[in-house]
Amino acid sequence: NFQIKMNSQIRNIAIIAHVDHGKTTLIDSIFKQSGIFRTNEKVEERLLDSGDLEKERGITILAKPTSVVWNNTKINIIDTPGHADFGGEVERVLCMADGVILLTDASEGPMPQTKFVLGKALSQGLKPIVIINKIDKRDSRANEVLDEVFDLFLSLDATDEQLDFPILYASGKDGWCVKDIKEEKKNLSQLLDLIIETVPPPNSNINEPFTMLTSLLDSDPFLGRCLTGKVESGSAKVNDSVKAINLEGDVLENGRLTKLLTFEGNKRVPVTEVRAGDIICIAGLTKCSVADTISHLSINKPIKSTPIDPPTMSITITVNSSPFAGQEGKKVTSNIIRERLIAESETNVAITFKENEKKDSFEIGGRGELQLGVLIETMRREGFELSVSRPRVLIREENSTKYEPIEEVTIDLDEEFSSSVINSMNKRKAEMIEMKTSNSAKTRIIFKAPSRGLIGYQSKFLTETKGTGVLNRVFHSYEIFKGEILEKKNGSLISTETGSAVAYAIFNLQDRGVMYIEPQTKVYSGMIVGEHNKDNDLEINVLKGKQLTNVRASGTDKAIILVPPLKMSLEEMISNIKDDELLEVTPQNLRLRKKYLDSNERKRMKSSKIN
Repeated sequence: NFQIKMNSQIRNIAIIAHVDHGKTTLIDSIFKQSGIFRTNEKVEERLLDSGDLEKERGITILAKPTSVVWNNTKINIIDTPGHADFGGEVERVLCMADGVILLTDASEGPMPQTKFVLGKALSQGLKPIVIINKIDKRDSRANEVLDEVFDLFLSLDATDEQLDFPILYASGKDGWCVKDIKEEKKNLSQLLDLIIETVPPPNSNINEPFTMLTSLLDSDPFLGRCLTGKVESGSAKVNDSVKAINLEGDVLENGRLTKLLTFEGNKRVPVTEVRAGDIICIAGLTKCSVADTISHLSINKPIKSTPIDPPTMSITITVNSSPFAGQEGKKVTSNIIRERLIAESETNVAITFKENEKKDSFEIGGRGELQLGVLIETMRREGFELSVSRPRVLIREENSTKYEPIEEVTIDLDEEFSSSVINSMNKRKAEMIEMKTSNSAKTRIIFKAPSRGLIGYQSKFLTETKGTGVLNRVFHSYEIFKGEILEKKNGSLISTETGSAVAYAIFNLQDRGVMYIEPQTKVYSGMIVGEHNKDNDLEINVLKGKQLTNVRASGTDKAIILVPPLKMSLEEMISNIKDDELLEVTPQNLRLRKKYLDSNERKRMKSSKIN
């Protein structure tokens, strides 16, 4: 009886939604109303987005567990990322939950990422609760969105029990939810009561030996490697002896539980004992990784784990070999870069690591430009300097047939731009699946498109829709290779000299294309300083100043008026690299450059390819 009572006081739930539908904000409101904070405590917005990049970009990158206590029941809540590139995080944490809250925007409705994660959750048999969030938006269309959600459940083969999901209407920002829109809008108590009522307690037995499946891995400066997961059975105390087993059943290591922690609010709290059903964090093991089982010494059988979808895109990372190498970063050698990338591939299951024989060039596989961009951005903030190649999709070969990754692309735009976007997508070998227009003259078009055709399309898409379109992508499947994609690309403007750029030179050259640099920018020979208007590369001298004489003349000097340079983000730069180019990343600068800086060497390489 005691065991049943212990388990019945725990509920484990994950919140899933598309990016920017309000998961982390809803958790803020749950925190405030469940009494986690003191009355005078200063609370940040989106408390669980604790990383610098998460705060700056307003997106969740790492899944994080937290908990609140409501009516003597501990509710463990897992906040998950909404972006498809970080889907690997979501797939792993779903095995810790017994139910899911599906959050969807009252005007946008279910988006590709919602479909992707919900499919994973339903196939694991999790009990869903649907919340239609941001109900107070002007263009809210709650009833239509509810129909779309129901259709989505049907298309994902939900069971009858899963189709009988409870529905709440909410505003996470204002902190209220109701079962009927006409009800008084007070607080989130209906949601917390509903979680306790509908989500089953963990199905685990405290009388069996201790076992736990590792779902998340991170490192702490004080504790070392921290492994997070759900206790599947039994109980454990600090300093207990345990062993780690991989999926094949091999013992990786024996060790002791030096520290046991549970999650409360945004903090980890040390405890002396943990029990079946708890979501906990363990320190003290050095080799155990994600998907491994930590167990009592008597256990030999690992817990089954969900396989993670493989990466679809890769980039090659090498040392920075530009003339300005080592001027800004402290970590510049291939050994340090290699160690950092191996550590990343160990903690992040969705990233793969390969190296060449000399161990000076590393191929990193991931889900998309954003995920790879976040890794590179994190490394440059840690003081690394590196060179990054053009991303390329990972093509599979089976029975001498080539297969490539296909993505489902959902585009929301004004009707007037639809023809130019459809035309662009057709050129990229995309196939239109659906097109529908809503009352607000917005059109939603869904395509299936090869991943390689979408590299670098985001910026062109924004130009085509005058910045008003929204494009969402999610991995769909591998399909037979679609053939060559002919893409007209503009050439690059390449600097011929090394030094500081001069305003007079830029002024005379800006008719040739779009500049990436401004006056006084340090450039070197072979660095790309702009995009040419035509499709060939053009070598230019941005250091050439005005010839000065001692003859004075009136009215011959034109005022120098410079067009502002084009500033690109890291992800835009990654997707704009051509095959013969590299992106140089340092803590303070991002520079595009040619692989071969010497123009004679570039010509030699070009002629050898033609021959």
